[in-house]
Amino acid sequence: MHPNEFTDANFQQEVLSSDVPVLVDFWAIWCGPCKMIAPYVEEIAGEYDGRIKVGKVDVDNNPQISMTYGIRSIPTLLVFKGGKVVDQIIGAVPKNTIVQKLDAQLQPA
Repeated sequence: MHPNEFTDANFQQEVLSSDVPVLVDFWAIWCGPCKMIAPYVEEIAGEYDGRIKVGKVDVDNNPQISMTYGIRSIPTLLVFKGGKVVDQIIGAVPKNTIVQKLDAQLQPA
């Protein structure tokens, strides 16, 4: 299962209007740490299929979204729920750190 490709054009529909939580990976092709966490993001896309939407935003090709959310360093992972940012992770982190944040969003309120 590959992560979705989120863009300036589809972000509103795919992320902000999603009825499930969304993990968004802000990355760039030249970013070494981004390549380190990319396999985790792909694994999570498969493991959480149907419960959480997972996607990536190439910051070079989608400057509008990056500016809107103040992305200054990559990788940055934002977790959206109900159209709002509810958590963030900056930098290359272990997979279990990402999983803990996602699991917290799946708990009943």
